[in-house]
Amino acid sequence: MVFRLVLGCGTLGQRIAERLPARDDRLLVIADEPTVVETLRDEGVPARRADPTDPAVVAGIETETPDVIFVASDRTDANLEILEHARERFPEASIVAYLGGNPTPESRTRFETLADRVIDSDDAIVEHVLDRAASEAATRALELREQLLRIDGRLAVVAHDNPDPDAIASAVALVEVAESVGVEADACYYGEISHQENRAMVNLLDLDLRNLGPEDPLTDYSAFALVDHSRPGVNDQLPEEIHADIVIDHHPPRGPVPGEFVDLRSNAGATSTVLTEYVERFDIEIDPTVATALLYGIRIDTNDFTREVSALDFHAASTLWPHVDTDTLRRIEQPTVEGETFDTIARAIKNRIQQGSVAVASAGRISDRDALPQAADQLLAMEGVNTTLVFGFSGEMVYLSARSRASSVDLGETLRDAFDQIGSAGGHADMAGAQLEIGILGGTDDADEVDSIVSVVEEVITDRFFEAIRTRPGTPVGAYDRTSEWLFTPEEEERGGESA
Repeated sequence: MVFRLVLGCGTLGQRIAERLPARDDRLLVIADEPTVVETLRDEGVPARRADPTDPAVVAGIETETPDVIFVASDRTDANLEILEHARERFPEASIVAYLGGNPTPESRTRFETLADRVIDSDDAIVEHVLDRAASEAATRALELREQLLRIDGRLAVVAHDNPDPDAIASAVALVEVAESVGVEADACYYGEISHQENRAMVNLLDLDLRNLGPEDPLTDYSAFALVDHSRPGVNDQLPEEIHADIVIDHHPPRGPVPGEFVDLRSNAGATSTVLTEYVERFDIEIDPTVATALLYGIRIDTNDFTREVSALDFHAASTLWPHVDTDTLRRIEQPTVEGETFDTIARAIKNRIQQGSVAVASAGRISDRDALPQAADQLLAMEGVNTTLVFGFSGEMVYLSARSRASSVDLGETLRDAFDQIGSAGGHADMAGAQLEIGILGGTDDADEVDSIVSVVEEVITDRFFEAIRTRPGTPVGAYDRTSEWLFTPEEEERGGESA
């Protein structure tokens, strides 16, 4: 619950107070004009008659600390006196202060020193003030600020394993947000950053990331934040019992997500979009490095604003663009592609099994798991294919990457249905992934036996995916979608989906 306090109620203050109740969790107005107090009470606004310039009045507010304070009488001298008392009494509150009608250069400087936001005119400003300090986005920012200020120690901002640009940028941005309120933080990840564009992003922007290993102690941290995923131990190597203090993600969850502060924004195309909003709301000067990383994260996750994009993503991009290092961004987007990536794509194309417009391929043993989504994209570009799954083996793990252009397929749910019981899976309707632990591969050194086990696993993965596609509610076999292609032809449906 957000508590907003209005101290003084001149022309601007009254207009704000009258607008806040319908949008607010809790509101209290303190003013010394009896007619104003009576009018507000008649309109259902909680109002108390007292002199807000009296330090004893502000000091007497002890039941709850306000999250936002509006200093809003008409007089400059009164507002400055109120502001000084309010800042001393509530050092952590966010204060919006009206300069009043007669500000001097000295008083303006003092206002800017003490207040988080200074309003110097009441002409056409109420909507702006309300949007900045009373909207849902502002409420979320206040709640995040409160959660960060509760942290006593260092914060680990953990991206998902083998992070993509959206996860990397989100982690770096949340570190900036945390440090803006005095909380020390590290952007962390498990696994590797192996995709050539992801490595170029980290190297060219010189991003400060900590690569954690499963054996690394976490005693350096007293709090944990998850970005671009939502559960400890699922798509990261944190212990499952870790308590998440902060969770910020744009993927739709499957079930409730535990955490002290949770912001799951499935209407955003990227977690970087959500973090851009927080950077903006916290009034942080946008660093070109962070801006470039965030914009690149948005562009990658929305496929250059063509996939699951929303107005939030365009607003975030317009906010970031003036601060972006465009030369570095171009260099990130044109990295050298390693031969292993081409080899993985070639194996996927060669090994594909196609049923109707659905193609599944094993890339065999891989050294770079980030080649899998590129292979899935390449298969998707083939004629007659609108849904793909590519998987590969690394160590005792199998990694899966799926893509779809079919409106009747929800890949995130399909992969969960197929693989959640034997691993972890999730994602979006048109882009998803999974990982499965195949520990049995470590139990033998016999090459023939390993090949035999791999062959069985390949068959199981392929069959499970086709079966999940075939039986998932809402994706009936033979359904005709907007791509004007059958998932399975009627003849294949009669044969259980098997192609000739």
